Amino acid sequence: MGGVSALSSVHRALQVLEVVAAAGDGISAKAVARRLEYNLSTTYHLLESLVADGYLVRLEASRGFGLGPKLPALHDRLVAQLPVPRGLGAILRDVHATAGAGALYAAFRDDDVVVVAHDDCADHPVPVISTWRGALHATAVGKLLLAEADDAARRAVLDRDGLPSHAYRTMTDRAALDRELLGVRRRDLAVDRGEFRERLACMAAPVRVPGACGPTLVGAVAVAVPVVPAGGPGSLGDRRPRLERAVRDGARRLADALCDRVSTGWDDGGPGAVRRG
Repeated sequence: MGGVSALSSVHRALQVLEVVAAAGDGISAKAVARRLEYNLSTTYHLLESLVADGYLVRLEASRGFGLGPKLPALHDRLVAQLPVPRGLGAILRDVHATAGAGALYAAFRDDDVVVVAHDDCADHPVPVISTWRGALHATAVGKLLLAEADDAARRAVLDRDGLPSHAYRTMTDRAALDRELLGVRRRDLAVDRGEFRERLACMAAPVRVPGACGPTLVGAVAVAVPVVPAGGPGSLGDRRPRLERAVRDGARRLADALCDRVSTGWDDGGPGAVRRG
């Protein structure tokens, strides 16, 4: 029973961490308890344990709890295990400038996604996704991964995660998603038309490197733009050629960099402000 109880506590603590991450700085213990349907004393205990271990911090002026200093270090260790192409920062800056939209590079690990780095600004933000499980079908990056998987692997992922609705346009029907993924494979390009966030659309191009059985999908370059009603100026449709050129060129350059030489650490490609995933 002790082992089961310990596993339950770990699971609950991770759920608390995810709620705080999704809420941003300043969520109260009562709000966490309400969202998770935990009793308040249990929630306080979990929050204080996470604070003591550095995963959360207690914010001043009664603003509640926020993410702690230990989390970036964990992410850095994860990124250090991934192939980081040299010049990544410069490439993402060029994608951002060409597209006029925030850009990101995501690496794939089996059926999961890790955002290695992104280049954005106040005018061109990129979405922050705390977990990609249950979000692959609703994101351009995730659609590339699903489209590349064989039927059995894709079915296993969708059986595990389901097709939860994140926005009004999220595809929650398997047949509709299958048709969408067929188009992704044909175009070698994926689009999210406000399917994950109501007012944000994304476009992603695959990053592939040579493998023993042919080109292997290792990641994606994506850009994010606001959803504009009726496809007006600034919309995904209005800017499609420009966005497509930016992500395809960025993906090609990253693939070349990965084939050329791989850095085991962060390389910003020169001066400039690139924020790591």
